[in-house]
Amino acid sequence: MSDLSKDMKKPNRAAAGQIRIIGGQWRGRKLPVPDSPGLRPTTDRVRETLFNWLAPSMVDARCLDCFAGSGALGLEALSRYASSAILLEMERGVAQQLQQNLATLKASHAKVVNANTLTFLAQPGTPHDVVFVDPPFRKGLLEETLALLENNGWLADNALIYVESEVENGLPPVPVHWDLHREKVAGQVAYRLYHRQSQGETDAGSD
Repeated sequence: MSDLSKDMKKPNRAAAGQIRIIGGQWRGRKLPVPDSPGLRPTTDRVRETLFNWLAPSMVDARCLDCFAGSGALGLEALSRYASSAILLEMERGVAQQLQQNLATLKASHAKVVNANTLTFLAQPGTPHDVVFVDPPFRKGLLEETLALLENNGWLADNALIYVESEVENGLPPVPVHWDLHREKVAGQVAYRLYHRQSQGETDAGSD
């Protein structure tokens, strides 16, 4: 940490305009985030906790970041050696910045899809091992997102699904075979990691 940054002219809201990757190959890299209403990157502390939870499953995981926003979750996953990531973002300017950040990191195994998450998930999917669901609050998007993930083939048998939601709404309406694996509440926000149990008799498909 040099003092250079203090000397450089920086906008008053510098901290709000960037995310920092916490661990893995790009640890410490800072990336710009556009100013967009409702964009609230998952805080460093929460991300640190989440990726500690995910550590045993992160390497080579196929990831899906459903409301990517700043990309804080999807980019962190890639830094920690996920095999691939799809980042869904509806707002064009935000999606373009995500695209630029992937290019900066030379992350060729990831792609940004500038689309409405619900529309995208309504099509038949391919299985993912780790899925991030952090929708804009108070828009009633959570229930439909979780149902589409489950019903359209987006989840691998033993997928891990991270859900960020308002405390006031209680537990998210998840399918019965999703086990609550980890949980943390900070202020008005609840952070939960679910483990999807494979529905077959055997676990032969999981290695």
